[in-house]
This record gives sequence, structure tokens and C-alpha cells, in this order.
Amino acid sequence: MEKLSLRNNVEVPVMGLGTWKITDRDLMKEVLSKAVDLGITLIDTAAAYSNEMAIGRALKDLGISREKLFIQDKLWVSNLGYESAIEACRKSIKKLKVDYLDAYFIHWPASPKIYDNADDVNLETWRALEDLYREGLVRSIGVCNFRVHHLENIMDNCTVEPMINQIEFHPGMTQNQVVSYCRKNNIALEASSPLGSGSLLSNNVLCDMARKNGVSPAVLCLAWEISRGISVIPKSSNPERIAQNLEALNLSLTEEDSSALMSLEFSGGLAIDPDQITQATLDQWNLDSMSR
Repeated sequence: MEKLSLRNNVEVPVMGLGTWKITDRDLMKEVLSKAVDLGITLIDTAAAYSNEMAIGRALKDLGISREKLFIQDKLWVSNLGYESAIEACRKSIKKLKVDYLDAYFIHWPASPKIYDNADDVNLETWRALEDLYREGLVRSIGVCNFRVHHLENIMDNCTVEPMINQIEFHPGMTQNQVVSYCRKNNIALEASSPLGSGSLLSNNVLCDMARKNGVSPAVLCLAWEISRGISVIPKSSNPERIAQNLEALNLSLTEEDSSALMSLEFSGGLAIDPDQITQATLDQWNLDSMSR
């Protein structure tokens, strides 16, 4: 499978498996077994997904060699700050039953709606990731959902530059300014919600284009995103869909189709402004996480 090379030469597969909302241990084992059998080695999780232990147990039961996998995890917003981030990463590694992570991200930047010193909090948290990287507990470090001003703050004050920015990216949500900044500064891009949280699968433009190309709307989206040099982590617990998603690796789109997808108006997804996240939003997210 094609890979993206990070600034430190660590290679990231262009397609992985998202595990959000997959918490059942038996289902996790089935899903991971199918994915790895198909050649998918990038496994994406997060502390907020409440499934790190399920993934760790499944990988152990399946006897999959750690070296064959690219496991990435995310620091939740409740653990921003130096000491909290260090402790949270160690806990995630323990839950996953591994010795290291291939990539570790700050899940969301500190919101000025919650922190008076949001920029300082982000820098303090990033310093923790730098130390985790130097210690060898993580092979690469990055951020999620960071806008340009968040990235500039890190880039102007860091000793280890961000290697990946995982953002919501899909037709109708192209985040041109962020993408342009990342490309100029050698920060790899990874698409979370590459299918617009499923909303794009019924979009008329996408459905018509998918029929024309003889593929599903999901495959069309993924192929377009990969063609933009962005890795994707579609979430699915359906073995047939996981296999179908791989068709995107062999689909070439015409310039006309690619341009049409690039100019598609927003038609679904999360579209969360990280600077507008309030304490009430965070409390609800934490409640939803604990209820899974």
C-alpha cells in the first residue's frame, strides 16, 4: 500500500481504519482481523473513543506482530498541559498493550472559550509531545483540528515541528487555508471524517459521479482524498465495506470530476470551529465518551 513520508521519514499508510464508536470487544477483534488480512495496518484510535483496551486485547488475541502495524492515538482535551499529557499518553500505551505509538496527536487545540491562555496551553501540551517523541514512546507527533493560527503558534515556538495534522477533510469541506499552510510547512495531512460522517453518501452529485465511475460514493470520496496526497481513516465495522474501501486505491478520477468535488458546497459533516468549543460542549463530549 502507498505511504506518505513524514518529515522524520516515518511512513504512514494512505488508508487506515477508523475505530470511533467501535467499543464491543468481540466486534473489535472481528474488524481488526478483517482489516489486517486485507493489508490495512494503520489503526486510528483516541482516548475519547473508549476502545483502547478493546483494541489492545484484540491485537493480542489475534497475535498480530506489533512491527506490522501503525497505531496512532490522540490526547483528549481534558488532559491538555504538560504533566497531564505525559500521563495520558502512558496510560493509552498501557491500555493498548504496546510499548510505543507510531503517532500521537493533540485531539483538539485549547479553546479560548475555556482557557484565557489557550496559546500557552497548546505550547505546554506540545512540549510534552516533544518529550514523548525524544523518549521514544511515540515515533511521530502531530495535532488534530488545528487551524493556521494554532499551527503558527506551535511552529514559532517548538523544538520539534508537527509532522501530521489530522483534520476534517472531504468534498464540501476542503479547508484550503489549512491545507495550503501544511503543504508549505511539510506537515502531512490526514482526513478524519473522510465521508462527512456518512452524510456525503447520499449526496446527489457524488452518487451520480460514483455511478459513472462504477464505484460507491464512499470509494469515490476516498479516492479523491488520496489523490490530493491526504491519508484517510474511514470508520467501519462492516467487513464488506472495509474491503470495498480499498477499491479507492486503484481509482483514478478525471480532472473534471476532481474539480467538481473540489468545488462542492458543504453538504454535511462536523464543521466544528475549535475556537468556539465551550465548557458545556466539552462536558457533553466527556459524558458521551463515558456512556459508551
